[in-house]
Amino acid sequence: MTVTHSNLYGLGAAGRLGKSNNITWRRSSGLNDGNDTLAKGGLVGGYYDSGENSKSNFPMAYSMTMLSWSLVEYSHKYKAINEYDHVRDLIKWGTDYLLLTFNSSSTKITQIYSQVGGSQNGSQIPDDSTCWQKPEQMGYNRPTQTTFQGPDLAGEMSAALSAASIVFRDDAAYSAKLIKGAETLLAFARDSSRRVRYSRDNAFLAAAYDSTGYYDEYMWAAAWLFCATGNSSYISLAILPGIAKNANAFNVTAVSSVPSWDNKLPAAMVLLTRVKMVLNPGYPYEDLLSVYQTSNALIMCSYLKQFGVHNWTRGGMIIMNKEQQQGQNLQYVANAAFLASLFADYLNSTGVPGFNCGPNYIPSALLRTFATSQMDYILGTNPMNMSYIVGYGTKFPRRVHHRGASIPSDNKYYSCKGGFKWRDNPGPNPHTIVGAMVGGPDRFDKFHDVRTNPNYTEPTLAGNAGLVAALASLTTSAGFGIDKNTIFSGRVVASENLGMKTIPFLSSFFFAPGVMFILCIS
Repeated sequence: MTVTHSNLYGLGAAGRLGKSNNITWRRSSGLNDGNDTLAKGGLVGGYYDSGENSKSNFPMAYSMTMLSWSLVEYSHKYKAINEYDHVRDLIKWGTDYLLLTFNSSSTKITQIYSQVGGSQNGSQIPDDSTCWQKPEQMGYNRPTQTTFQGPDLAGEMSAALSAASIVFRDDAAYSAKLIKGAETLLAFARDSSRRVRYSRDNAFLAAAYDSTGYYDEYMWAAAWLFCATGNSSYISLAILPGIAKNANAFNVTAVSSVPSWDNKLPAAMVLLTRVKMVLNPGYPYEDLLSVYQTSNALIMCSYLKQFGVHNWTRGGMIIMNKEQQQGQNLQYVANAAFLASLFADYLNSTGVPGFNCGPNYIPSALLRTFATSQMDYILGTNPMNMSYIVGYGTKFPRRVHHRGASIPSDNKYYSCKGGFKWRDNPGPNPHTIVGAMVGGPDRFDKFHDVRTNPNYTEPTLAGNAGLVAALASLTTSAGFGIDKNTIFSGRVVASENLGMKTIPFLSSFFFAPGVMFILCIS
């Protein structure tokens, strides 16, 4: 199977679009973002979220983390299709913006600019929810949300910068800048006076990306900083018993096993398992990490139909959106497929043929089979006989819930309310977001191609990052497996117990315009 290029991140880019912009119906936008802050030059850049015109750090940072992780693990595959440098540029567009949203030159910060634009539930004033305008024509107030607390937000941003620092190791100055920012953010997250969810008591933040906790982000951020720096104090933090307990790391349930922009626990478990399997860190980490590896195996078990942890549709899609039950399920499915495929590659790279699910020994190939089946479903092997990736195949969503794509480029100005004529237009979008994965079908395998129902037709940054990561892991371009020598290449691991030792070349994700994956899926 061939997935053609994706324009989701390219068309979602905010700020000053240069000559590299190859999307003819997109222009520079959001140039006044952040003018209500003390940020020098404002908060120009980054990515608009999903089909909206708001910019939210929480899902944006998660997307950058997942895309960087994919690029680190599968760089040989991206290079084989001549997209490695392009994807790096797209990641940098996101991390450059994240660096603007806090004082990245300082070692101690007191605030983060967490969101630009957005809306409150029940809003009646012109904003990103009550208006339907393309980004270039936004004429309403876009307030900036300032966060003075929130280990969840700071932790995810730290993880994003750490993961990206590995991608940019060949640019020593930029990589060091990213690590410095990541360490500053983690220090903010660890401040005991700031241990409150970033979205609590903020109607703008809670309306879109309401966080449920932050201990998973402690694990996630610390694990990535260890991978970026080799400093064992970070791995010690990641596996602190108190953090694991509060994150419910060893109580695997149907809810806790779902990877998402809100729940980093499954991804953190996979990353920590990588450290255990590939780095083989020895005492005192070996035994502690073994517990995390066991818990990670249980998460992987939950993805297999035979264990009955999650419900499945009759058509073969695993159901992971427990609360909604009405769509936007594919973003979780894609992320789970990536983690399953990646863990299978970790097993294969270390010569381990499988893992234990209680008394059952499971061959690693079953995880790849799971991931492949879910990608097949997304690409068209489903009861609707349609692809849920725009532009792929002959039958795909035509009425995507996306402001920019739904309004024609006819040189006319459409006001806040005037743009709704295009949202409510029963015809297909005038612009095709090639490669964007939409929310997807419901639990009955039914899909309604209706622009006014975002549960079915809205693409998201977080979901599409997982999709591309999963596709990259499954493609046979440049062969199989991970780049084992990427993450810890030439890093020095510092340990109070072990002193200093160099780890020489030990073993060791994005929806981009122009990316093409050649999938050999049977």
